[in-house]
Amino acid sequence: MRAQKYSLKLLLFFTGFVIMTMLFAAEKGDGKKEAEKMKGKYPVTKTEEQWKQELPELNYKILREGGTERAFTGIYTDEFDKGLYRCFACGAPLFRSDTKYDHGCGWPSFTKPVSDNAVIYLPDYSYGMSRTEIRCANCGSHLGHVFDDGPEPEGKRYCINSASLQFIPEKEDKNMKKEGSTTAIFAAGCFWGVEYKFSKEEGVISTDVGYTGGTVINPSYQLVCTDMTGHAEAVKVEFDPAKTTYEKLVRFFFEIHDPTQVNRQGPDTGTQYRTAIFYTDESQKTIAEKIKKELQKKYDLPIATEIVPAGKFYMAEEYHQEYIKKKGGESCHL
Repeated sequence: MRAQKYSLKLLLFFTGFVIMTMLFAAEKGDGKKEAEKMKGKYPVTKTEEQWKQELPELNYKILREGGTERAFTGIYTDEFDKGLYRCFACGAPLFRSDTKYDHGCGWPSFTKPVSDNAVIYLPDYSYGMSRTEIRCANCGSHLGHVFDDGPEPEGKRYCINSASLQFIPEKEDKNMKKEGSTTAIFAAGCFWGVEYKFSKEEGVISTDVGYTGGTVINPSYQLVCTDMTGHAEAVKVEFDPAKTTYEKLVRFFFEIHDPTQVNRQGPDTGTQYRTAIFYTDESQKTIAEKIKKELQKKYDLPIATEIVPAGKFYMAEEYHQEYIKKKGGESCHL
């Protein structure tokens, strides 16, 4: 009788183990399916070959292959200066320094992201664990995981790899958006004149000139001028949506340059001087495409303006910022 009871218990245990294994395998498969479904749906979409060319080896392994750096080895583990943490891959804002705290786990820890839509959450059943992975909502790159052992009131710990982040000190980051502001990015030839004209528009809070759309990390002005980086001279415009709209800014963009010129504006030639709109979400894309189609009727030549997803925006050297204003002129050739 005891042998029968023992056999029955063993059978029940074995059956339960098999069922749990099957459920775990199904859940693991569901996690992978969820990740696959998201591919191609991010505002910034590039091939893995492009990411490999742009990112250093360690950063690529973590951001694009879901790797993890060893505890206490990341450069931002003990960083507590004021500033903004951006996605290393695409530059999207992710976490603010005032939400960072020392959890003691060996990785940078935050109580919450900069906004509800800054990151996405995916199930992760790797290594025999059930966790919640977090990725950049702008480009889909792996950041880390979120746990329920953080401080109150949120009670969350966003455990992030340093290699997934780029820290911009508050005193250096002109791009730290004011509450409720929105960002637009345009390229229309030499960024000196484009920046100057946008800075004078009603509702514009700030403007920055830089490089985007290419494949070279942290390019210099001299390198961009070789026409070999793929980057365009661009202007990032931060504006107050209560005082102006993205549509008004797009229409203004088309007014201040000749959008039919290919890879040039006036005497400036090269792909870095191309006309382009770098949209940050699907709403901006829809508006830009609508206006481009509408304005095409006014031109004999095709509008050459590219409408492409916004990638990482690299700030240009300080002497390029507000160049026209510093020099006391009214504008360049635009």
